[in-house]
Amino acid sequence: MRGIILFDGICNFCDSSVQFIIKHDQAGYFQFASLQSDVGQTLLRQFKISENIDSVILIENGKAYVESTAALKICRNLEKIWLCYYLFILVPPIIRNALYRRFAKHRYRLFGTKKECLLPTPSQRQRFLS
Repeated sequence: MRGIILFDGICNFCDSSVQFIIKHDQAGYFQFASLQSDVGQTLLRQFKISENIDSVILIENGKAYVESTAALKICRNLEKIWLCYYLFILVPPIIRNALYRRFAKHRYRLFGTKKECLLPTPSQRQRFLS
């Protein structure tokens, strides 16, 4: 079973993060859908996640993970040094998520937004659900 990453399709930082994950996920474990897509909205409802969520979401093994836990579990499946970041899972979630929320709150201001969602290249298209 593959992991599904739901991301903010208009966020420049999120778009760059998806490209980074694709580059460092040589096994092709992750599939992607934007939160704004029909697939993304269906998965939000299926996992009872608010449409107003301000987080990356990882769906893996029938569970949905948000905020820092999602980000760290994504790192766990990347190659080489990125796997080491998973060790931050040992930091209590209250601390990790406070830092995550602070960054998420300012990401549009820091990195900007797009008017449209990412258009994957033909070779990447098979990894996108929407």
